[in-house]
Amino acid sequence: MSQTLLAILLAVAAAHALPDLARWRDFSWLQVWLARWSREGTGARPAAILLPLLLVVLCGLIGLALQHVLFGLPAFAFAVIVLYYCWGPRDLDADVDAVLKAPDSERRHAAAQALRPDPALAPLPLESAPLVEATFASALSRWFGVLFWFVLLGPAGALGYRAVQLIARHPAFTAEVAAEQRSRLERIALVLDWAPSHLVALTLALVSDFDAVIRTWRDYHAAHGQGYFTLDLGFLGALARAGIDADVVAGDGYAADVDDPLVELADARTVLRRILVVWLVLVALVALAGVGG
Repeated sequence: MSQTLLAILLAVAAAHALPDLARWRDFSWLQVWLARWSREGTGARPAAILLPLLLVVLCGLIGLALQHVLFGLPAFAFAVIVLYYCWGPRDLDADVDAVLKAPDSERRHAAAQALRPDPALAPLPLESAPLVEATFASALSRWFGVLFWFVLLGPAGALGYRAVQLIARHPAFTAEVAAEQRSRLERIALVLDWAPSHLVALTLALVSDFDAVIRTWRDYHAAHGQGYFTLDLGFLGALARAGIDADVVAGDGYAADVDDPLVELADARTVLRRILVVWLVLVALVALAGVGG
């Protein structure tokens, strides 16, 4: 676990210190593979679903083979590279900065579209609630989902998560998927997001207003009547709004206007950074417990 923590720290540090390297996060090769495999498959063959599984197996085998070379140093480097490659692919901090620093409303609205978790979604309005919801949803897919599956399954988990997200939700990939498979892929994407989204929600309660977040969480599920163990992840947007509103009202962002989208967006980024720090601390504690044991 200590190597996992170090790999995460290096990947996150590289993402912040070397933003220009983000251009290497190019998954066009996956789109080519998907197109070829879909053309070669028969109608009954779930090609799009098997492709992420194949990537997980290949990545896992590579990592396992490298463990026995030079005391595992190549395996560690491979893990860092894969995690950095799957992070994002866009820089969330840079996208938020582009909105906050835009010189006029027209360019601010254009910059806000990069915060959408799915490029196929409707244009994002410059309003507090949609901006906060979109920023948290993007953080889930860009940061926390990748981080969760990397901690759980190593580089294979991070690559598998990113592949499923792209194939299930990115228009350039979904165009290559048969219509009958799209709903199945979206369900798999929701399954992969279920655990990290709940952990983000729990951490949000710890780093913002605990009572407001827990009350909103309970009210959301009571209103929808589905319980907690469903694939309805809309609760995260509701919790994000409640937590950020409470944070802004408390004056943590040096302003108390919950109707100002820029104030709310800036505070959303601050809270997401706190959540990321808490996750890293938890990984560190697990690593220390492992060393102590």
